[in-house]
Amino acid sequence: MKVGVIGSGGREHAICTSLKKSKNIDKIYCFPGNAGTSFIAENIEIELNNFEELKRVIEELGIDMIIVGPEKPLVDGIVDFLELNKIKVFGPDRISSQLEGSKIFTKNLCKKYNIPTAKFGVFNSIQDSLSFLNECKFPIVVKADGLAAGKGVYICETNDQSKKAVEEIFNGKFGEAKQILIEEFLKGEEMSFFIISDGINYKIFGTAQDHKRALEGDKGKNTGGMGAYSPSRLESEKLEKKIIEKIIEPTLKGLKDINNKFKGFLYAGLMIIDDEPFLIEYNVRMGDPECQTILPRLKTDFLDIVTATVNENLKDINLEWFEEKSICIVLASKGYPDKYKNNLEINGLKEIKLQNNEYIFHAGTKINNSKIHSNGGRVLNFVIKSDNLKIGRDQAISLIKKLNWQNGYFRKDIGYKIIS
Repeated sequence: MKVGVIGSGGREHAICTSLKKSKNIDKIYCFPGNAGTSFIAENIEIELNNFEELKRVIEELGIDMIIVGPEKPLVDGIVDFLELNKIKVFGPDRISSQLEGSKIFTKNLCKKYNIPTAKFGVFNSIQDSLSFLNECKFPIVVKADGLAAGKGVYICETNDQSKKAVEEIFNGKFGEAKQILIEEFLKGEEMSFFIISDGINYKIFGTAQDHKRALEGDKGKNTGGMGAYSPSRLESEKLEKKIIEKIIEPTLKGLKDINNKFKGFLYAGLMIIDDEPFLIEYNVRMGDPECQTILPRLKTDFLDIVTATVNENLKDINLEWFEEKSICIVLASKGYPDKYKNNLEINGLKEIKLQNNEYIFHAGTKINNSKIHSNGGRVLNFVIKSDNLKIGRDQAISLIKKLNWQNGYFRKDIGYKIIS
């Protein structure tokens, strides 16, 4: 088979790496990919919002299957478009993708199907939002409704902070905003919970714990994720049963009730409070950097899983996992998630010899004149699979130090809640 992967981050490099293990793949293409994917796939530079051009290239190259990595093409309806043109594609359609594309769509679904989540209000103007905030107890959470690259969430400790958040969102920091979501702050521990669904059946696809804040001890601004480990330390049969019964199944039922079926990865971002799960948000694809910790633990052929999902026979696939845990540390550009320099050369990657359990997934990189340069805020992901997360974290830090890229920074405390 020829397989195409859409996206350019660490998640897509991890997906390509998993696909490469399959005996049934002749060639992998990546649209547009990054410096890391270029060593295992053919990168094709293309505008991802130009669906017609994408279709033309897919047909010209004879690609048998497309896997969509990031959320924006999914929310924009790429799956609907490719299916209409008889191209096999892995990922949810436009309606299912509203689970991530509109936080208000998801909140209304939670309300209708009694899915546990934070209490919330939806507001249509700065004035209405500020009037409500004057009556609130802090901390409080202010969210942009649409996609915001993981950054449209403000945890506000004071009225001044919340006022600034409301004004930034309504003034277009994350694109045009007609509505805003304000919800109570839930205090607990976060957990990323994944399923894969073919629209008829679903299977659990692992857990992880992401570290969103830029600085150690979960301080600083929200980012797209500074690291993760898998499986989550909160994972248990009892909790899993609650998540499935209270959150996942009512959500899938809610979509079926509007004549829609979810196909692809569904990622529930949860807050666990006294062993009870609350839904913070849904993502309709693998997380980044959670994907980079989950896929190296997968024993089953990833292509077989994708194909079974697209063909609606996931029930015939047995998901098998390696026993080891895994940990990912993100090396980010200095200044991220605010202003940072781009297009900086990264020397020394070729000199690092990786062992079987070590991975460096490229996130924000590109090749210029045969040399690797930075091309984004999160640049490289250092992932270690091992029996012991402390040893894994030390190994990852050792690799980062060996690279010695002066323009980057990273958190040394990824997994601190489980490594103590």
